Amino acid sequence: MPTSLQDTFAERKTTYQRTFAERKATNQPPARSQPMTNSKLRFRPALAKMKAYVPGEQPQGGKFIKLNTNENPYPPAPAVVEAIRAAADSRLERYPDPIGSSFRRMAAEKLGLPGPEWILCGNGSDEILTILVRGFMSDGDLLRMPTPSYILYRTLAEIQGARVEEVSFNADWSLPTAFSSPDGDPRLVFLPNPNSPSGTVLTPQAVSEIATALPCPLVVDEAYGDFAEENCIDLVKQHENVLVTRTLSKSYSLAGLRFGFLVAQPHVIAELTKIKDSYNCDAIAIAAATAAMASSDWLVDNRAKILATRERAKEQLRQLGFDVLDSAANFLWCTHPSRSLKPLYEALKTNQVLVRYMDYAGWGDGLRITIGTDAQIDAALVVLARLMQANA
Repeated sequence: MPTSLQDTFAERKTTYQRTFAERKATNQPPARSQPMTNSKLRFRPALAKMKAYVPGEQPQGGKFIKLNTNENPYPPAPAVVEAIRAAADSRLERYPDPIGSSFRRMAAEKLGLPGPEWILCGNGSDEILTILVRGFMSDGDLLRMPTPSYILYRTLAEIQGARVEEVSFNADWSLPTAFSSPDGDPRLVFLPNPNSPSGTVLTPQAVSEIATALPCPLVVDEAYGDFAEENCIDLVKQHENVLVTRTLSKSYSLAGLRFGFLVAQPHVIAELTKIKDSYNCDAIAIAAATAAMASSDWLVDNRAKILATRERAKEQLRQLGFDVLDSAANFLWCTHPSRSLKPLYEALKTNQVLVRYMDYAGWGDGLRITIGTDAQIDAALVVLARLMQANA
C-alpha cells in the first residue's frame, strides 16, 4: 500500500499510463475518473460521473493525410499572415483589447448587423458554448440537444451539473416536434446547423419555427455555416432567443489560433460579457480574425474549391459502395449498408490516412471524412478503394 500522498499519485499514474496505452491501442477513450482515496483533493462529484470529450487525433509526426477534424486544407488569406506579423511586432507586452473591438466592427459590417454590440468574441466557438452554458444553466437544469451531433454539448452541461435530454433526429435528419416542445422546462437548446457528423442542414424557416415554440434560448451552432447556402444570422434580429455561434477554424483556416464569436441581441451580449474571462482573446488572434473577416474574396474562392472537391468525392465514395449524405459542410458522412466500418477506419490509419470514426446507438457507425485538397482526397480514395477491394 502507498505510504504517502506522493506514493498514491505515483501508483495511480503508473496504472493510468498502462490503462491509457491499452485503450489507445484499441481506440477507446480514457476511462471515467475515479475518486482518489487518502487525498486532500476533493473534485466535484459531477466529474466522477462524466466522460471527458475526446477530440480528433492530432498526429505530431509522420506523413498522414489528415481528414479527421474538419480543418481547412488551405492556408489562410495572405492578409491574415501580414496581420499576424504586424501584431507580433507591436506592443505584445500590453494586454489585448478585452472585447476585440476591431473584429466586432468588421464582423458587424460583413454580416449586416446593426452594430458591433451584437458580437461577443471568444477563444474559439467552444469557449462561446461554455459561456452560454455558464450563463443560462444552473445545477439540475435541463439542456436539450439533438443526436447524433456534437457531444461536447453534453460535456459542458455535465460540468455545470445540468441534466441532458437528447432528441434523436428523424431518419431524414429533420427534427421531431419533441425537440421544440416546452415539456421538461428546458433552459437551453443546442442546434448544430449544419450538423456534424451528418452535414445536413435545416432551413432558416424551420429554425425560426423551433425558436418560436421553445420557452428558452436556441443556440444555433454555425461552425460550418459558411459552407451552407443559407444561415440563421438574420433570425437573431427577429428572435430574442436565437443566438448564433461561429468559428474561424473551418472556413477561414484559423484552427490553430482559436477564435470564435457569438451573434445575439445587444442586451444578451451585455449579460454574457459579464461571464467571459477578462482578456479571453489575445492580440494576435484578434488581428488575424479581423483580417480574415475582411478577406471576402478569399473566402469565396476557398469555399468554391472545397465545395467542388466535396461533390466529386461524394460521387466517388458512392461508387465504392458507401451511403453518403448530401452535405452542407466541409465533410462527408459515410455509412455502409452491409459492413462495420471500424476495421476499415483502423486500416486507413495504418496506411496513414486519418478520418473520424463514430458509432451512435440506434444509428450504427460511419466515417466522417474531411474535405482536403484535391491531391489529399485523391490519395485517400486510392487507399480506400484498395482496402475495400481487399476485404470485399
